[in-house]
Amino acid sequence: MKLISFCIPCYRSALTVTSVVDEIRETMANMKDYDYEIVLVNDASPDDTFDVIRNLAENDERITGVNLARNFGQHAALMAGYELTKGDIVVSLDDDGQTPANQVGRLIEAIEAGSDVVYARYDHKMHSGFRNLGSRLNDKMTCIMLGKPKELYLSSYYAARRYVIDEMIKYKNSYPYVMGLVLRTTNKITNVDVDHRQRETGTSGYTFSKLLGLWMNGFTAFSVKPLRISMLTGIICALLGVAYMIYTIVRKFMNSGAPMGFPTLICVTLFMGGMLMIMLGLVGEYVGRTYMSVNETPQYVVREVVGLETADNREEA
Repeated sequence: MKLISFCIPCYRSALTVTSVVDEIRETMANMKDYDYEIVLVNDASPDDTFDVIRNLAENDERITGVNLARNFGQHAALMAGYELTKGDIVVSLDDDGQTPANQVGRLIEAIEAGSDVVYARYDHKMHSGFRNLGSRLNDKMTCIMLGKPKELYLSSYYAARRYVIDEMIKYKNSYPYVMGLVLRTTNKITNVDVDHRQRETGTSGYTFSKLLGLWMNGFTAFSVKPLRISMLTGIICALLGVAYMIYTIVRKFMNSGAPMGFPTLICVTLFMGGMLMIMLGLVGEYVGRTYMSVNETPQYVVREVVGLETADNREEA
């Protein structure tokens, strides 16, 4: 039987992760051609999420729990989980129950039909307006910066073949960006329609600062287009400056009494100064990430793993 690995990053999900695991069990019990395992990664949640994960892992040999030493973010947590998965197909989904585990068969069918990666697509997302706005901005960013096809919908619920996951975990630099890793590995990516549920309890762990950090990671991790856009902006500003200088000289010759425009000069200086600071900041972002990579800053640090020994014994048997 093929093995399906479920990788679930967990944060503030003490009240929801058990129901997600139960739904996976019920669903896979009806899929007789597949075996499964579940890897739950606690991203240093401040509640008792890992206590719940530990209890699940100690009572089910199919479950492995991972506890990260501090909060590294969803994408780093996924990378930590992928390292422990063994499945022929790896499925990633959320810990809050909004991504329906009972519809995983649709993703697996599309994989079996020939796709390398299959993303769930929702007709109507049950997230807040803020999260939906962030998703739209992220979609635009991946189209422009990473070359994502406009018709492709990316979400946190997806399935991937083993070789795709193996290629992704070769990436050892800081700040992993899972969508970028997928897009640079294969172009055989499709969508299937699934439902999206209302969140049962709690709120999203994505704050504005975390979303901003995610976007910056996407901007700079797998593309040099921001630097090229910065250079193009500089060229445009320089051309505008030359054009305005010519205009000022011509105006002075045609009308010697025309004011030199000190306020305009101040505005232009402030504008150019602001653009230069933005460009320098962007270059500094790239330099900083390079520095952290050279110093081998880890993607994540694992504090504890529970259930792995049992899982390894099962594989050997």
